Amino acid sequence: MQAPPQNRALLERASRTLLDPLGQRLAAAVQWWQLPPLAGEWPVAVLGEGPPLLLLHGFDSSHLEFRRLAPLLAPQQQLFIPDLHGFGFCPRPEGGRYSPAAVLEHLERVLEAVLQRSGAAEVGLIGASMGGAAAMELARRRPEQVERLLLLAPAGLSGQPMPVPPLLDQLGARFLGLPAIRRGLCRTAFAQPDRDVGPAELEIASLHLRCPNWAGALATFARSGGFAGSGSPLPPQPVEVIWGRDDRILSRPQKQAVQSLLGERITELEGCGHLPHIDQPATVARLWHV
Repeated sequence: MQAPPQNRALLERASRTLLDPLGQRLAAAVQWWQLPPLAGEWPVAVLGEGPPLLLLHGFDSSHLEFRRLAPLLAPQQQLFIPDLHGFGFCPRPEGGRYSPAAVLEHLERVLEAVLQRSGAAEVGLIGASMGGAAAMELARRRPEQVERLLLLAPAGLSGQPMPVPPLLDQLGARFLGLPAIRRGLCRTAFAQPDRDVGPAELEIASLHLRCPNWAGALATFARSGGFAGSGSPLPPQPVEVIWGRDDRILSRPQKQAVQSLLGERITELEGCGHLPHIDQPATVARLWHV
């Protein structure tokens, strides 16, 4: 089975036409990998040179959210930026499994492929929002293959899974697809939306919604309950956290739970929202390389 033709076509067009030139370059860096025993071909952006670094995006997003951070990290490391299973431009067959377990199964195959292609014994790992929870779970599963972690405004480290009931999951997915709702969510993620959210940001935030079965996969993932409680026990590797003081996505209880887990390993950025890698990519890159 090859890559879904609609998804491949979307990315190929994006590499030429996205309003954000950094988004164009990252879309152009996508390769389509076979990851047996998983069927099909899976998108992974690959760029840079040096020790391997795996970057994991957040909920209902894609590899394109790293478009500002990637050019700052690529001179020193080889970056591998997959779309998470069920998200981004991944294949979403009808009746597929869309859950945290499926996300992690896919990531283990990605990690194996990264180590094989790079010839390295271990990787660095950066996870943003829900990608932070996935990063923690992956690090616990593969402790000898993950060197260290940086979590950017991590979500899903505390609490319990909250499955969305049938019908409501489908209504919720359709609701998230409404242009006005996408615009509102995008604005909420930024510290200064009037300055930073324009047509280029909105285009990237919604491009993957055109992939076949986007709503169905999202509804199934919501029905699974999503990532929760992924912060405990802490993995054995070094873990650091960066988040924004003006984050309007993470609730106060979520931040308090992360503080109780990671304490002094948290760096809070002024004038930053839920997306440190977009709001302040140079600071994130500097702190990663400290």
